[in-house]
Amino acid sequence: MLLRTIENFLRAHAMPATRFGRLAARDPRFVLDLRMGRTPRRDTELRTRAWMQGYADGASTQAREMA
Repeated sequence: MLLRTIENFLRAHAMPATRFGRLAARDPRFVLDLRMGRTPRRDTELRTRAWMQGYADGASTQAREMA
């Protein structure tokens, strides 16, 4: 389920829902709308999952470089 994945991502990266929406979907209300029952299109879900993976990969690379 996309919303559960997003919620876990938000906690793991201490990111506000509105910032996530702006960065991942260009829509600050994206997460709120999902929480209220919005069902994203398949391509939107795939794009969002790819964005989360890219962000997580970049964050882990950055953390390794700092260590």
